Amino acid sequence: MRNALLLAILFASSLVIYAEDYPLTLPAMPLHDPFILADAASKTYFLYTSNVASLTGEQRRGTMAYTSKDLKHWSKPVVVFTPPDTFWAHDGAWAPEVHLYRGHFYLFTTLHNEAKLIPQPSPLGRATYMRGTLIAMADQPTGPFVPLKQDGPVPPADFMTLDGTLYVDRSNQPWMVYAHEWLQKTDGTIEAVPLKADLSEASGKPIHLLKGSDAPWLNEDIVPSARGFVYITDGPELFRTKDNHLLMLWSSYEHAHGVTDAGSSYVQTVARSRSGEIQGPWEQLTPLVHEDSGHGMLFHTFDGQLLLVLHRPFRNARGKIYEMKDAGDHLEVIRERMDLDGE
Repeated sequence: MRNALLLAILFASSLVIYAEDYPLTLPAMPLHDPFILADAASKTYFLYTSNVASLTGEQRRGTMAYTSKDLKHWSKPVVVFTPPDTFWAHDGAWAPEVHLYRGHFYLFTTLHNEAKLIPQPSPLGRATYMRGTLIAMADQPTGPFVPLKQDGPVPPADFMTLDGTLYVDRSNQPWMVYAHEWLQKTDGTIEAVPLKADLSEASGKPIHLLKGSDAPWLNEDIVPSARGFVYITDGPELFRTKDNHLLMLWSSYEHAHGVTDAGSSYVQTVARSRSGEIQGPWEQLTPLVHEDSGHGMLFHTFDGQLLLVLHRPFRNARGKIYEMKDAGDHLEVIRERMDLDGE
């Protein structure tokens, strides 16, 4: 009887400690452009997003991370990266991702500097300025992350780009895949630039993969023009299926997006490479999730389940998790995991 009582006390104490360490759930966590790293070494999920000063106390822009053991209960966030004082940009810190590559952890996040103008004028008559994705390295998923390139983003500095992600092809060539801003292109594109083996910088010129208006579900009656309609490309993420098809998650809006129109709804969609390689050509598949949802990424749980995390709605976003099926040449949504992301 005494042993049973002692075990009950110890169990109750462990629950209290767990609740103190992981007090948050997804509905209470501000999350734009969420990215989850499943770290096998620590059996911990790291959820990265842009720093929220009111949660961390850090006033500078940067990257913060929540942690979880079960995807349901999350720790308070901690800052894992802020740009050095002398860095080329300090604003933005959008869409952070952390990838394990060759024994190190690499942070990809997008910064911008409105004081560093790009001479090329925008076809929309707007100012264009330095914006692009940096790569920073650390030995742990919690950082500290140190930028590899100090003088500018990895894509060309005269390109206004965002949302860079890592893809390593079947010949072990690393690439940064990124979105080229509608501010410069009107019809936004997704492009890829080859990287050196140590990810320190680009090793060649960018290649074109797709443009926003390629998606057949967009409003075909509206043609991008300087009169105000644009096609937006966001959040590319590459995924190799069990049957060796290469897919790309990306996000846009349900219709061509008016520059002054906030009524279009964000959508999580997907494309497939007909060649199975990054060079494409890329064909557009049916969108995966509507309802003002997007910027998703795929990951496997520690027991092998394939999940998709994205944010909804676009403003005041929260994380949503979907159980997915790898159907070989496409992805299927099985269900939203309301047990993980519900109130």
